[in-house]
Amino acid sequence: MILDHLPPEIHDSTRAVVWKRETRDGKATKVPYCPHQPHRRAAVDDPTTWGAFTVALAAVDAGRADGPGIVLGDGLVGVDLDKCRDAATGTLTDPARAIIGALNSYTETSPSGTGVHILVRGTLPPGRRRVGWIEMYSQGRYFTVTGAHVPGTPAAIHERTDALAALH
Repeated sequence: MILDHLPPEIHDSTRAVVWKRETRDGKATKVPYCPHQPHRRAAVDDPTTWGAFTVALAAVDAGRADGPGIVLGDGLVGVDLDKCRDAATGTLTDPARAIIGALNSYTETSPSGTGVHILVRGTLPPGRRRVGWIEMYSQGRYFTVTGAHVPGTPAAIHERTDALAALH
């Protein structure tokens, strides 16, 4: 976990969960757990299962979870770009670079190293949330947090409703 580049609104958040790698139907997944009780599952629609990001970090540091996460909502939107980054070199695909540039907000590498998460403030238009390698969510989901800031992107989370609508 790299804390140096985390935006204050993540570090100071009370919308945190922790996640653990589990296998479901033969596929690895990241299941959310309560940061203050990392043996108990968290729910993205139940704020009583969330906590302070600092508590989530402490659970991860103690080896009780694989990583921290942040529940989307309250204006926080996440854009997930899958399989767009070479994990060894950090090279992004041209379409991913274009989307990252258009949204121009805090961006970090996903836990796999092969994708990126972009966090913005804004409102998503109605409609589908996943098309191919692009996912966009404003509620009902959480995003893992790595702190592995993508160089050249803002260190802050910015309001991007218009850019979200254009991408959508």
